[in-house]
Amino acid sequence: MGVIAISGQAASGKTTVARELANKLNYRFVSIGELFRKIAIQRGVSLLELHRIAETDFSIDRAVDEETIKEARKGNVVIEGHLVAWILRDVADVRIYLKADIKARSQRLSSRDGKTIEDAINEIRAREDSNRRRYMVIYGIDINDLSLFDLVMDTTYVDARKVVDIIHDYVYHVLHNKGRF
Repeated sequence: MGVIAISGQAASGKTTVARELANKLNYRFVSIGELFRKIAIQRGVSLLELHRIAETDFSIDRAVDEETIKEARKGNVVIEGHLVAWILRDVADVRIYLKADIKARSQRLSSRDGKTIEDAINEIRAREDSNRRRYMVIYGIDINDLSLFDLVMDTTYVDARKVVDIIHDYVYHVLHNKGRF
């Protein structure tokens, strides 16, 4: 009943890597980012606006966190999201953090969402500032402290397929040695 938590910077490849890793492991895939986007749509606001609302309405993050824990307890899952590794620190078998330089991340976001590079950079910075403030206020978590992660990987110069291969090898060995396979 393995649980893999993938956190990281905005547009670092979390969703792409987590989805493909889940496929390779034959695990379920859960995207907390997609859940957050669905909440934004339900409320009729942009993703950035939902981040701003969540800075004062902690019920949004708490509801997302409850869903994260619920999905993790089902097992055999790869869950991705900015805060999942911290929320699942005592549940996840492996905690992975993905990062990349701002230029690479803004290009990815620009391509994915049809934004200009400048708008993508501004959105990434605004989302990350909002996340950092919220998580410190709500949980006392410093998202710049990566000490709880088992594996930290820079995806700037490595294509997603290779990132998945590297992470899969690591995860497979950890789960095998924990008796999860």
